[in-house]
Amino acid sequence: MKVKTTIFAALLLFQGISLNIQAQNVVVNSVIPVPDQVTFAGQTIKLDRADLRERMDRELIAFTYSHNMSTLMIKRANKYFPQIEPILKRMGVPDDLKYLMVIESNLDPQAQSGAGAAGLWQFTQSTGRAYGLEVNANIDERFNTVKATEAACRFLMEAYSKYGNWMTVAASYNGGQQGMDRRIEAQHQTDALNMWLVDETSRYMFRLLAVKMMFEDPSLFGFSFKSEDLYPYIPARKQIKVTDPVEDLVDFAEKNGVTYADLKRANLWLRESKLNNKSHRTYYVDIPDVKAEHYNPSKTKAHSEAWVK
Repeated sequence: MKVKTTIFAALLLFQGISLNIQAQNVVVNSVIPVPDQVTFAGQTIKLDRADLRERMDRELIAFTYSHNMSTLMIKRANKYFPQIEPILKRMGVPDDLKYLMVIESNLDPQAQSGAGAAGLWQFTQSTGRAYGLEVNANIDERFNTVKATEAACRFLMEAYSKYGNWMTVAASYNGGQQGMDRRIEAQHQTDALNMWLVDETSRYMFRLLAVKMMFEDPSLFGFSFKSEDLYPYIPARKQIKVTDPVEDLVDFAEKNGVTYADLKRANLWLRESKLNNKSHRTYYVDIPDVKAEHYNPSKTKAHSEAWVK
C-alpha cells in the first residue's frame, strides 16, 4: 500500500512539475504583437479595427506555435523562390503574391488536397485546364513548377483587372471568382477585408499577411537558420524537346544518364511511365544534374539574408 501511495505521489509531483514548466513556457514564449499596419503588394492595410486586429493576431499565433511546418516552408522557399520570382515579374504580378503559393501548398510540389487540388499552386483540375494547363492521367501540368506558376499569374492578373484590389484577388483565389462576384454584388463591397466570408477565406487573407511577416523576419517567430539548413535550387543539366510519344521513360532516362527516379523527381508532371503524346505536342523534359545534387551544404547560399541573420 505504501509503495502504491509513493508511486501515486511521485506521479502527482511529476505532473505538477510538467504543468509548471508548461505554464512557464506560456509566459516565456511571448506572442508577436499585431502591427499597426502591414503592406501587401503595395497596398497598406491598417489593423486599427477590432476584427482586423483579432484576425491577424489569430494567424500570428498559429505560425508562432506551428514550427514544424513553418520550418519546412522557409527551407523549401530557398529552392522555389528563385524559380518563381522571375516568372511573377515577367508576367506583371507583384512579388508578394508568391506567398499565396506558400500557404496553398506549404511549398510541397507534390501536395494534393482532399478536394482534388494539386501542385504548388493547388489548382483543381477544372481551374487548371481553364488557365491553360494540361491535366489528365498521363500529363498533369499542375505539377510543373513553371507552367503552374504561369497559370496562377493568368488567374491573378485576370482577377486584378476585375477587382483592382490584391486582397480581394487573394480571397478569390481561395473562394473562386464567381463566389467573390456574388458577394460583391450582395454585400455592396469591393474590398474583401470588409466582407462577410466563409471562415476559410476570411482566415486565408490574414494567413497571407502573417506568412509574409514570418518570411521577412523569421527570428520574430523564434526561427534561427544557417545557410546550410536551407534547400538549394539546383537547375536542370539540360532540357530535351520532345514532340513524339515516349514509350518507356525508364529507357529514356537511362539514355540520358539518369535513373527513372531522377527523371520523375525532376518532372513531376509526368504521371506515368510513358509519355503518350499522340497529338505530337511539344514538351520540354528536364534532365537533372545528378552530380550537382551531391552538394556541400556549407556552400548553400541563402536566397534572403533575412532567413539567416
